Amino acid sequence: MNKDDFLYPRGRYYGQVKPENLVFNANLQEFAQRVSYICNLETGGKLPPGQAYEQIKDLWKQLKRSKKELRIGEDPFQDEQGEVGG
Repeated sequence: MNKDDFLYPRGRYYGQVKPENLVFNANLQEFAQRVSYICNLETGGKLPPGQAYEQIKDLWKQLKRSKKELRIGEDPFQDEQGEVGG
């Protein structure tokens, strides 16, 4: 086991397997891990609350940008073959 696997553990993905979903899931897991570290630093007095807020806000913006670029959730009525049902 290398140190990155220890510091940044990844959970298994159980959703619909598409490249954009896998990439977004990895981004979401990284977001959650970083938010956890920031919260722990703020709770431990190592990071001022305002700075923690700004860092989390920046991470949120990055995650939203990733979602938009990957077009996650844009066509909710498409089936797995990309055809619109209805």
